[in-house]
Amino acid sequence: MSNPAPLEEKVSPQKSSRSAAGDCWSCRLLSGGGLIAAGIYVFAQVHRRNLGKPPTVSAVLQMMFATGLSAWGIVLIANPVGKITSK
Repeated sequence: MSNPAPLEEKVSPQKSSRSAAGDCWSCRLLSGGGLIAAGIYVFAQVHRRNLGKPPTVSAVLQMMFATGLSAWGIVLIANPVGKITSK
């Protein structure tokens, strides 16, 4: 018996240069909204725990993490990478 020739994989150059959620608006909106919601939740929990007390280093770091989560969600929704053109 002879082995059949392997099938060639067709790789689209557009798919390889973009992220998995790059083409799907609903995917970007859902995952970006989830990241924003997670950032708001973390920030609210830290703020509620430290209400009326001076902030500690741990609280500040957690608030920075929450801000980073929310910023990541905004960037994912805005998709600035897809809008960049190189010359």
